[in-house]
Amino acid sequence: MGFSPDITERLARARADLRMGVPIVLEGGAIIFAVETLDAVRFADLRAMGMPVLAITSWRAETLKARAYDGDLARVALPQDATLAWVQAVADPADDLRNPMKGPLQTVRDGSADLHRAAIALVKSARLLPAALVMPVANAQAFALDHNLTMVPEAATRDTALSPLRPIVNARLPLEVSEAGRLHIFRPDDGGEEHYAVEIGQPDRSKPVLSRLHSACFTGDLLGSLKCDCGPQLRGALAQMGAEGAGVLLYLNQEGRGIGLANKMRAYSLQDQGFDTVEANHRLGFEDDERDFRIGADILRRMGFSQVRLLTNNPAKVDRMNACGLQVVARVPLKVGENRHNHHYLATKAAKSGHLL
Repeated sequence: MGFSPDITERLARARADLRMGVPIVLEGGAIIFAVETLDAVRFADLRAMGMPVLAITSWRAETLKARAYDGDLARVALPQDATLAWVQAVADPADDLRNPMKGPLQTVRDGSADLHRAAIALVKSARLLPAALVMPVANAQAFALDHNLTMVPEAATRDTALSPLRPIVNARLPLEVSEAGRLHIFRPDDGGEEHYAVEIGQPDRSKPVLSRLHSACFTGDLLGSLKCDCGPQLRGALAQMGAEGAGVLLYLNQEGRGIGLANKMRAYSLQDQGFDTVEANHRLGFEDDERDFRIGADILRRMGFSQVRLLTNNPAKVDRMNACGLQVVARVPLKVGENRHNHHYLATKAAKSGHLL
């Protein structure tokens, strides 16, 4: 019978388990804990099994002056007296400046890092800090059954294919900028966040549509934060579409350049310590930008568009759309929202991310 979860559903379970502090098992032979959600009881039980390895990204390792022998990650050997607080301090940069001496850290250079790489991929996909404790287990399947844990193949974490997006519903939605508004909801098969398309008017599918790929920004879009230009860009894009009588704004749930709201707030806290937005992401262990722009291209294609006039100041976004097979016939600037609170943030986007401001 087809009641058992397939691999996509098991990965969704694994993400949910990690967010709740429940470990998961990799078929390759390891039990995985997300450091951020690990509690003292489970940490004690894990230490009773032996000595786990702490997997962190190369960006975090660089901050901690630890050698990343595996290139994209480092496997940190835990000291015999390592406490849960020590492990979480290595993963979380919140107290780096107050307590900079966490090492010297010893990192592993022998053996395969495939399971550790899979562990980091899983905790990242769960929108947690990219740090995981990895403990080898002799019989992964038996261990998972004995402890009622979700088990996933390590290879599944390397699958970078875009999860299929399903159109769920669309309905008329009169807006301030245009009474001829319609909201479309798209849901990925992998259990991830839904994404939205705001259609203004009745855009001609045979012509380039005025479009914007807007990543969700709770602080800027909803609260009117002055630390970024997201809110003014959202409203400015909708206003321009309303003025032209047609357009599509994609509202993609990729908060904080794809790291999630909690991690974005961690980055804001680091910015208050004097780091710019890119440096803050790196200290947390993330890339400059973790978003997947294939989502936007896929939604536009599903809506019947093949050419766009893209509202953006980011040339990289144009390149990514073209690479996804969606032709960008024109980049339309969207220069709004600069103020004294976000001047340095915008300067960093221009200097380090190539935005044309």
